[in-house]
Amino acid sequence: LLSFGFRPFFLGAAVWAVLIMVFWVLILSGLLTLRTAFDPVSWHAHEFLFGYLSPVVAGFLLTAVPNWTGRLPIVGWSLGGLFALWVLGRIAVCFSLMLPPLVVAVADLAMSVALGLVLAREIVAGKNWRNLIVLGMLAVFTFANGLFHWEAATGAYAAQGYGLRLGLGTAVMMSMRICRSHGCISTIG
Repeated sequence: LLSFGFRPFFLGAAVWAVLIMVFWVLILSGLLTLRTAFDPVSWHAHEFLFGYLSPVVAGFLLTAVPNWTGRLPIVGWSLGGLFALWVLGRIAVCFSLMLPPLVVAVADLAMSVALGLVLAREIVAGKNWRNLIVLGMLAVFTFANGLFHWEAATGAYAAQGYGLRLGLGTAVMMSMRICRSHGCISTIG
């Protein structure tokens, strides 16, 4: 499970997508109330964009960067630690009503920040400068998640806020950049 970056993160993303859909149906039917500080729609939006997409991005990048740089992949305990940070973020968001907003935000952002640092080390060591743009987009995606947390903590309706919009736009840009550089699409616009 910890021998390739995509394994724990893609599996975690798939399981989480199913769980949050089940939770969402139970919340809508009144059978479940999460102990989250987010309103139900903001929680749903956050977990499908940042909670689900973060491990998908992590799994892809942890698999792609070794191919881009020619360096060995992140495996074993290091990979397990990154995955544990993602799980910690999911737990913190689900039980955020019982935690200070800053603690929840830090726990949720920890995996993305750690991932960025690990990938930056690999890209710099492999002198793969053209893919630094992907790190920039990961940083913007992480900032958008932090902005979402800030909007929710200040009482704004985060499901319609700038954090969600910036996160969604960045996710689309990451997809377009990766597809463009790997031949998924031939031209843009």
